Amino acid sequence: MPPQDWIEHRRPDDRERLGWIRPDGDGFVALDALGRAATGTVDWLAAEEALEERGLYWLADLWQLDLPDGSRERVRIVEVTPERVVVKVDDFGAVDVVTASYVLPFPAPDVLRPFEGDPSTLGPGLSSS
Repeated sequence: MPPQDWIEHRRPDDRERLGWIRPDGDGFVALDALGRAATGTVDWLAAEEALEERGLYWLADLWQLDLPDGSRERVRIVEVTPERVVVKVDDFGAVDVVTASYVLPFPAPDVLRPFEGDPSTLGPGLSSS
């Protein structure tokens, strides 16, 4: 759950939650939907603008999850709530494949990061072309 001093920020037109804004000294920090800082300390208007400009589209990107055993999974985010973040191993768009899911705490831990590899590569030595 977000701390009590985080103020939810929703898009004005459809009321979709884009993130939060938290007080920081004399300013504010915009926090994205994963609960991560999207700005440094800025004024209120700049924090709102940063969240609205960022939107939610980036959640649909590829991500990578570093596992405790040192391995890394290519994942997609399937759920983000103020209680948890759920990711599943990327199924490459296959509708008939069941993949592992991982439930992470909110805010999302640093082990979940934007995918750093080549998105067209399926795995070591494999290519989608």
